[in-house]
Amino acid sequence: MVEIGSTRLLVDCGFSVQEIERRLARQGRAASDLDAVFVTHEHGDHLGSAPALSRRYDLRVYASAGTRLAARDSAFAHLEEIQPDIPVELDDALIIPYTVPHDAREPTQFAFSDGASRLVLMTDAGHISPHMIDTASGAQGLLLECNHCPEMLASGRYPAKLKRRIADGYGHLPNHDATRLLQSADTSKLEHLIGMHLSSDNNRPELAEQALCEGVGASRDEIAIASQDHGFEWRCIP
Repeated sequence: MVEIGSTRLLVDCGFSVQEIERRLARQGRAASDLDAVFVTHEHGDHLGSAPALSRRYDLRVYASAGTRLAARDSAFAHLEEIQPDIPVELDDALIIPYTVPHDAREPTQFAFSDGASRLVLMTDAGHISPHMIDTASGAQGLLLECNHCPEMLASGRYPAKLKRRIADGYGHLPNHDATRLLQSADTSKLEHLIGMHLSSDNNRPELAEQALCEGVGASRDEIAIASQDHGFEWRCIP
């Protein structure tokens, strides 16, 4: 969840409604507090329970036209189409969708701003694009995918077809590409850097930490890694 002033937004709904409610409660929040849900793309671990959550709490869901078309059988309480690079204003928040290379119909990730600071969510991308580097540059907070170690993926238990899908440039970002993105972007204002979307089979937290540290020249106590079970603690960008 992202809080910007009094505006509370949820990005993606890969868990069940009950699990989302439980995880929000763990942070002292409730689903009824949410103002909207933003969906990055139609894959089940992202779209998931967004239709059910929107119906239960009468929430607006924002997604690209391609995501809407791919989720054509889903019934939302309210669905608003967004366009890449066209800002969405919701009360205290400015949300800017941007495109990433991923094997979905029209995937978008999001940058969030209160007008002074900017938080960038950057996951589910198969390779680095110039637009991603531009979007990350100048941000105060960056949630960056470190999905897999290529060596672990290649030698792991996944079927060959799934390995190709992850590594073919439209799957998920490997650790070394996270490093390259950070080295290419302007990180001079970066205060919070968190590794995201780690594969439990094909990566280890210490490898992702190393990749992020190399990218920004920081020590391990200056970055964090989100876990699948617990996410990460609240962060505040002044």
